[in-house]
Parts: sequence; C-alpha cells; structure tokens
Amino acid sequence: MQDDIAVQVEHVSKTFKLPHEKQTSIKGALIGALRRGNRSFERQQVLDDVTFDVKKGEFFGIVGRNGSGKSTLLKILSGIYQPTTGSVQVSGKLIPFIELGVGFNYELTGRENVYLNGALLGFNRTEMQAMYDEIVDFAEIERFMDQKLKNYSSGMQVRLAFSIAIRARSDILILDEVLAVGDESFQQKCIDVFEQYKAQKKTVILVTHDMASVNRFCSRALLIDNSKVVEVGKPAKIADMYTKLNQQQIDKQTESRNELAEAGSFQAKITDTSGRPVTSFRTDDNLNISFAWTDKLKLQNIGAAIMKETGEMLYGVNTLELDSMKDVVATGRRSFDLSIKLNLGPGRYYVMYGAFGADRHQSLEFHDKGPSFIVKKDSTMDWEGIVNLEADWHGSDK
Repeated sequence: MQDDIAVQVEHVSKTFKLPHEKQTSIKGALIGALRRGNRSFERQQVLDDVTFDVKKGEFFGIVGRNGSGKSTLLKILSGIYQPTTGSVQVSGKLIPFIELGVGFNYELTGRENVYLNGALLGFNRTEMQAMYDEIVDFAEIERFMDQKLKNYSSGMQVRLAFSIAIRARSDILILDEVLAVGDESFQQKCIDVFEQYKAQKKTVILVTHDMASVNRFCSRALLIDNSKVVEVGKPAKIADMYTKLNQQQIDKQTESRNELAEAGSFQAKITDTSGRPVTSFRTDDNLNISFAWTDKLKLQNIGAAIMKETGEMLYGVNTLELDSMKDVVATGRRSFDLSIKLNLGPGRYYVMYGAFGADRHQSLEFHDKGPSFIVKKDSTMDWEGIVNLEADWHGSDK
C-alpha cells in the first residue's frame, strides 16, 4: 500500500447465507443441527467487487440509498465483518462510530457512562477527569449527568455519545449518519467539528444522506448502489448522481401509487396540458387532473385539493357553483378536467378528491390519498418556500 493511502479496499465482496428454514424453539434447533447437511440456504450478495482507497488527510464521503450495501461496507472497514473475497488494508488506528452510544449502560448515570466510554476508547480515569467538563458542556446536559441514562431522551443520549466520540485518539475516523439525529443546535456543533477535522487534515470517512454535507466537507465521494460502486469522484458529481437515483425511485413509487388511485367508480389521473400522464413538474407548470366515472355513479359535483406530502391542504376547489359542470351532468358525459397552475416550491404533493351529489354533504366516493406528483427545483426560481405568492417591492413616501 502506498504511503499516502489510509484505507485501501480491493475487490471486496460479501455474501450472506440466509437459511430457508427458521427455528423458533430449542427442539427445532437441535433437529436442524442433526439435519445440517440437508438444510437449504439462499445466498445474498451484499457487496460485489468493491474497490476504492481513502488518502491520508482526506475527508471522504460514502453515499447510497438504503439497502445499497453501505452498512456492510462500514462493518468490513471497521473489522466487524470479514469480506467473503477481497482485502482491506488500514494504515493507522481506525475508530468507527457506526452507531453512536454503543457501549452505554442504561442503568448507569450519564457521569458513569462518560468514564465507561472513555475507558473503551483507551483513556484512563485521570484523562477523563481532565476532559469531563468539556464533554458535558458540549452535550449541554450538565444538570442531567447524575440521572440514569434510561431516563434520557434519544437526543440527549446522542449528544453525550458524540461529545465523547470526538475525543477519541485515532488516525482514521468513521462517522455514520451523525447529522440525521439531534436538533438544529446539535447539528451545527457537528458541522463545527467537521470544519475542525477538515482544517486539521484528519482522515474522516463520512457516511450520510445529506448531500449538502458531502459538497461542503468532502474532497472525494463514493456512490454505491445495488452492492456495487457506481463511481468515485468529485463531491458535486456524486451528489448529483445520488439525487438522480433517488428521483428515479420516487418516480417509480409515484407511478405505482397513481395506478392504484385509478381503481373504483371515480378515477383521477395527472397529466400535462397535452394529456400525457406525468409525475413530475417544474414550478409554474400547468397540472391537469382528468376525472372519469362510471354510469353507476350518480355524480353531480367534484371536489379536489392539492395536498402537501405531510398532509396539509394547500388549495381546494369544487364544482358546486360551476355551470359547465352542470352541462356535463345534463349531457351524460363521464369525464371532466381541472387545470391548476403550480405556483409551488420543490417537494412531493398529492391530490385528494371526491364525488358528490347536489351538495357537499352528499358524498358518493372519496379518495383521501389520490395520485401524487413531484415539483422539481427550477434554477430560475428567485423565491423560497412552499407557495409563490404575489409580492411587490416598492418604496415608501413616509
């Protein structure tokens, strides 16, 4: 291995054996042991020919969707798992923080856990006493230190664990999803620590779903998907590739959900202005919702709403006072369209819709989770938020 390389991974693959028969009793386990030669397994390829290196002093990012193989790769780098094939070489002392708080004893106080974790990291009691006040101050939980850890909130536990972890004496540090937990204040402290590591040229491997952190801190990054390395390169390129992978998955889920929304007597489809089914739009695009219903549904009115993915209604409208809808009913037509200009910010949204009789109290069929769609960020946007409201900057005569 070259002198400037901290971690070298060469052609690493990892396969797990998954037994087809699960034993849930002692008797079943004993019988299974006697029949070991006849047991069948399914082989699961978790990593497939993974090769990359991390240079000394490099802030290296590893990104990938859930289930891509990141966690297994980290455990191999940390020595928890051995690769099925391939090799991993590490130059220096590597300390992994794959799961903050591992080693905590919930029956001990916060104070006792500080000393316990310090011992696990190789510090003696005198060294821990010297850094105790800094650890507690960073975690911001001074008045809780004599309470048992089981009474801490998850956020308090993470703050304490991270505060201890960053004191570790190591040549290489692995951090997994640190920014996914804790409040905004704690996350800012994590960012400050990352800035220090970067300035000190410390070798750090950061595993995260936060592409802003990848772009901000990493000098290089690796994208893994379906057990294989897709690419190793500049953070901006890797972040863009990761975002596109996620978008493809979101589009598939959206299309699947929209197909389900088309079942029943009353259906709704999302299309563009030409009538082509679509699932993604840009801000200020026109969204068209095509409604159709069967003869058996004695529909007289339609109600529809645009909902944020988290459940808040952004806009609702109905046909109760619409003369053109009355004409549709009178002529026996079984379809009607609604066009909406999407003055919305980037995000995921869905349509809630229902069929009604002569008034809103005569509900005939209701879909609380109809077809969904994505609004993508537009590079020309000069505003932020969920919705684009009319605004006018002007001077005052006062």
